[in-house]
Amino acid sequence: MAVRYDCTTDEGLAEGLRAAGLAVGRGELVVLPTDTVYGVGADAFRPDSVDRLLAAKGRGRAMPSPVLVASPDALDALVADLPEQGWALVKAFWPGGLTLVARHLPSLTWDLGETNGTVAVRMPSDPVALALLAETGPLAVSSANLTGRPSPQDCDAAQDMLGDSVAVYLDGGATDAAVASSIVDVTGPVPVLRRAGAIGADLLRGIVPDLVEQ
Repeated sequence: MAVRYDCTTDEGLAEGLRAAGLAVGRGELVVLPTDTVYGVGADAFRPDSVDRLLAAKGRGRAMPSPVLVASPDALDALVADLPEQGWALVKAFWPGGLTLVARHLPSLTWDLGETNGTVAVRMPSDPVALALLAETGPLAVSSANLTGRPSPQDCDAAQDMLGDSVAVYLDGGATDAAVASSIVDVTGPVPVLRRAGAIGADLLRGIVPDLVEQ
């Protein structure tokens, strides 16, 4: 049965982070707030956990899960040769509502879905998310909704949709943004805006002027 923790109090946050860390270690799912919407997370390096995440959402492997990290330093262990424009975007918008699609290191033993050798990675700014990521390491995290339903801005909406498929819910209150992150693909010769979201194209072009929109 799912357990929910009020992470707006110091005691609830400490208990919730401990329970969520243990749940991730057991291969279970957790729901956490981010700076955009609530997400459902799993150990990025356990294919069974990622499969459980996709199944909970009713999502196929053709829509692989993004990965959240606690620091830009984590990119060195995940991404192969992030281009200069990618680093410029990280410096400008991390932590925040920007997801980068880059080539992952071929040595990584993970299975996020049909990624074609890429990973969508982001560093959120929400303190609860960052505290959990600092404890667990990179997590596969997707919006905490059933596929086709609106992405949740609070823990109630996430729990109504995902129920007991999730072991631990971390309730950090309502999120700041109603939109998901912007997604920029830096695997090609020019950056490509794959999804417009929390950071507008004009702001992105202020850092990478040759950005094109899909």
